[in-house]
Amino acid sequence: MDAAAVGARLASSVVAPLVKKLFVQEGPGAGLVSAPVKVSGLVSFRGEKRILGEKELSKVAAELVARAVGSAGPVERPVAIDEEDAVSIALARTLRALGDLDMDDVQAVQLGHRALGRRLRDADPRVTFDLSDDAARLHDALVDVACLHILHFFTQRSTFVARTLVGQSTRLAEAVTRIDLLLERTPSRLGEDATFEARYAAYIIEKYGTLTIYGIDFTNSPAEWPLDTAYLSLELGVGERTRQLPIRADHVLDGRDQVLLRGVAGSGKTTLVQWLAVTAARQGTTSEGHLASLTGRVPFVLTLRTLTRSWHDLPTPGRFLTAVRNPLADAQPHGWADRVLQSGRGLLLVDGVDEVPSAVREKAKEWLRDLITAYPGNQWLITSRPSAVRERWLDGQGFTEGSLAPMSTADVVHFIRRWHSAARASDTSDWDLLDTYEQSLMAAVRTKGDLSRLATNPLMCGLICALHRDRRGFLPRARKDLYDAALSMLLSRRDIERNMALTDSIDLTEEPKTQLLQKLAYKFLLNGKSEIDTVQAELIIAHTLPSVAAAASQGSAHQVFRHLLLRSGVLREPVPGTIDFIHRTFQDYLGAKAAVEEGDLALLALRATDSQWEDVIRMAIAHARPKERAVLLNELIARGDVAGPRRRTLLHLLAMVSLEHATELEPSIRARVEQRAALLIPPRSNAEAQDLAQVGPVVLELLPGPEGQERETAVLTVRTVTLIGGDAAIPVLARYTEHPDHVVRSHVAAAWHRFDTDQYAHEVIARLSGDDIYFEIVNQAELAAIGRLGGRPRLRIGEDLTADDLVNGITAERLTCLWLRADHAPTWEWLSAFPHLHTLLLDRSANAVDLSSLAAHPRLRTLGMDPRQRTTAGGAPDPRFQITNIV
Repeated sequence: MDAAAVGARLASSVVAPLVKKLFVQEGPGAGLVSAPVKVSGLVSFRGEKRILGEKELSKVAAELVARAVGSAGPVERPVAIDEEDAVSIALARTLRALGDLDMDDVQAVQLGHRALGRRLRDADPRVTFDLSDDAARLHDALVDVACLHILHFFTQRSTFVARTLVGQSTRLAEAVTRIDLLLERTPSRLGEDATFEARYAAYIIEKYGTLTIYGIDFTNSPAEWPLDTAYLSLELGVGERTRQLPIRADHVLDGRDQVLLRGVAGSGKTTLVQWLAVTAARQGTTSEGHLASLTGRVPFVLTLRTLTRSWHDLPTPGRFLTAVRNPLADAQPHGWADRVLQSGRGLLLVDGVDEVPSAVREKAKEWLRDLITAYPGNQWLITSRPSAVRERWLDGQGFTEGSLAPMSTADVVHFIRRWHSAARASDTSDWDLLDTYEQSLMAAVRTKGDLSRLATNPLMCGLICALHRDRRGFLPRARKDLYDAALSMLLSRRDIERNMALTDSIDLTEEPKTQLLQKLAYKFLLNGKSEIDTVQAELIIAHTLPSVAAAASQGSAHQVFRHLLLRSGVLREPVPGTIDFIHRTFQDYLGAKAAVEEGDLALLALRATDSQWEDVIRMAIAHARPKERAVLLNELIARGDVAGPRRRTLLHLLAMVSLEHATELEPSIRARVEQRAALLIPPRSNAEAQDLAQVGPVVLELLPGPEGQERETAVLTVRTVTLIGGDAAIPVLARYTEHPDHVVRSHVAAAWHRFDTDQYAHEVIARLSGDDIYFEIVNQAELAAIGRLGGRPRLRIGEDLTADDLVNGITAERLTCLWLRADHAPTWEWLSAFPHLHTLLLDRSANAVDLSSLAAHPRLRTLGMDPRQRTTAGGAPDPRFQITNIV
């Protein structure tokens, strides 16, 4: 068992009595005390009330370790027997730091148990230096569990100012109860449901706990990597407001129970679904912060392409596991799924609305409505490509819509580092060369516009890293060439580089493999499927085999199909009897090649309004010869000219975005496409801005300047440019720095995090007049850059910056207005560092907050809050403040 998960198995009945020994007991009359008490005055091993000596403290720590190890059982022992004493000694030294804390019990509770645990560990980080990794993880886990019960103990004391922290106390009690529930779900404590949930959670962790990182499956490397190592949380835009601080994808369910998430192919939608499922299944490690709502949840991963493959009707909860072909389906207790959802413990992850035909999508919508009505209180995340469902598709059910943003330069650099770290871990003989490749690739994505335009999502970044290493630093410059090279790497070199000899009688070169896979991919597309039965796949191969002589001479259709499945690196068998492509992008690319070679240009144009075919058509333009491109683009234009407004926009933009792949094209055709696209500019809605951004940098040349633009169209133009990104977008945004409308300039300032920090600061932020707009600061680099520019009077602060960061980084003399989360810090005394601050705006937080300490600030007069924000009893703001509402 993972040492870090052991603490979750300790019930409160075990931990609470041990924790209680660390503190003095209340005497008579204690309930009359109303003020918070210093933590250092409560511990029982310091000061005048000392009743525990060093020996007794060590015994408490040793007992915690022993109980934790015992809860895991002999088979899953988290640390070796000879390491238990070392963990106990380290834990005792860490807990001793409670006596040195310079805070009272109220502040400790507001801090939260994980932050308190970090504070204790930071007091003497050397205590774990001599421990093994497993022992150190066990130590850290037990510190967190102890802190959870310490804070719960504080809230139960009669001297604690309970009324000021009702919300926090309730959440701590719920967290303790949840940990008890986790233990109760083990086989020793409950009946059928508990036994099954333990098995089911283990299955989810095993099935979804790894990711494929493209290109690191060569040279004796494993094909899959631990999710915790490989997962990269990307940026996410959520909600109706056009202007908001960016959040990370793993925060998507923070304060939101129902989310429809859009993202292009390869953007990480399915990876996020995996990560949320595994995080929920691990239980007990998510009891605070943005993951608190996942604690105690039972995840259901419902892939729509699988649900709709063999069922005439979408499944009811009792058939969920059967419909997704979960091997535990027959083992689930009767009515188990209904009981989970009825109690509001479900986490329903519905992946791939775009991967089913449009008629099925509407059927799926009714299915979702019925489930949400029948089982309120559960959490839902539904994923789709952007254009597969219209805006506000599920608005009537209270869904918040979000979209995964293209990777920023910082995201790409982080991904490159993560990829090469994984590569180094699997190939220790090539470290120096991998270091060289890593540095050269990071430099290339910063300086080469064509490469940075390709590196917009994790799939493309993974392929770029793999090919850069494979080709010793040389990369294709176009998307089609990148896919060609990636497929060649998978089809031709995979077995060679893994030193694998023939395991069957089949020995196919790249060309016949490609021809067979093309036919297979095209059949997938024509049937509107992302996966099919192996029997059907064999029939397709059997039908194609006679025309591929190089393959027909080597074996039967069954033998050739099994060879492609096992050796091509492009197909996989997610469950026995079913196959799919390793990524939908490869299916679309190969299917497009087959459609062009078969001359099905009219069919492609006919399917152009189906979102499942958008990428296919773009790749078909790349595969086609010049005359074929002209025919297909002319057909898209002609069909768009006579279609209704929505389809006209879709068809003309599809033609425009396909120009990227038209390496040779008659100039008159290109002009016709650009003429139609120009009629769609400037964008008139967020959806149009996102569609235009997908066209790419060529749109930058078509967008109008700020002169004469009204606020709405100017804001949408800025949004389009921001989404396109890249160095070429910076001069365009710089033109809007003097727009007369402050809302437009606010959006220009808010785009900073999407670009290189210093370049954007120099070319854009420095030119923005800042007296009437808030500059959004989300990281240390931006805080330092704004300081070098002399500061700004209005700042909006992201969650990753602490109060100490702000005190040390903000130019105090300039700051007059500050905007941050309501729970940014436990108390507000630190605001006294800014003598001219007169306005404070607070974004809503889930936690109740204490605003009473704001009264100490001499010049603060205006306080803006969400009207739904909860404040602690007795912790409301001073009545002299002018209170305004912000939403």
